[in-house]
Amino acid sequence: MGYSKEIISEWLQGMGLELKPSKTRLAHTHTKYEQEQPGFDFLGFNIRQFPAGKYSSAKSTNGKKLGFKTIITPSKQKQKVHYVQIANVIEAHKAAPQAALISHLNPIIRGWANYYATVVSKEIYSDIDHLTYQKLNAWAKRRHPKKNGGWVSKRYWQSIDGDNWVFATRKEGSSPLRLLKHADTPIVRHVKVEGESSPYDGNLVYWSSRMGKNPEMPNRVAILLKKQKGKCTHCGLFFREDDVMEIDHIIPKSKGGKDEYKEGSSTSTQTLPR
Repeated sequence: MGYSKEIISEWLQGMGLELKPSKTRLAHTHTKYEQEQPGFDFLGFNIRQFPAGKYSSAKSTNGKKLGFKTIITPSKQKQKVHYVQIANVIEAHKAAPQAALISHLNPIIRGWANYYATVVSKEIYSDIDHLTYQKLNAWAKRRHPKKNGGWVSKRYWQSIDGDNWVFATRKEGSSPLRLLKHADTPIVRHVKVEGESSPYDGNLVYWSSRMGKNPEMPNRVAILLKKQKGKCTHCGLFFREDDVMEIDHIIPKSKGGKDEYKEGSSTSTQTLPR
């Protein structure tokens, strides 16, 4: 393990960086070591490796099965902090209108769920949604102590788009304000970096296509490269590093075309090699 630390230190030195001892810890990700559970937390994520069979095992760069797979989830600490924040907001809105409570909760739920949308979060999202429902149910019943459970449910929950339990307002002639659910956030898996690519390798086309931005690439070009997944919309081929690129309008500006990025619109733009 000490050897790994030396390799990382040498790699960082090339960029003028160094490890800070007080914030550096070596940990096993697969097996228990000296009473420490495998895995570690980093930036709110828990990274751990689990034994896996031949069909689900991770592979090395040369295709060899490693016998385990890496699972990244929201850390237990961040799950607890997030739920406590939700519970505190509900508690602070005992006498507030339902719309006010929803308006305060939605940004909290949206931000947290989006942050963890690239890892294994679906089951955790469902768990937190269930805990939130229990807290909201207690909130609703406390407001109407003389009403039965059925009445309370009809007052604060609705059936919307096939979901029979949506915490939402009831307003005649207007769309209901609904509480977001963590589980409604789509999971979009992180795409592994190709080969030995690095943000420091100068491959502007690859990193612009991947991230939609690059300090050495014009912002408009980088955005379009990402939208087009690194391909030319005219010929369908991938751009190369030495291609000269130009932003063209599908409808020329002289004929009414607009300078905007609307996807699927005749006024959107495309990047073409010259």
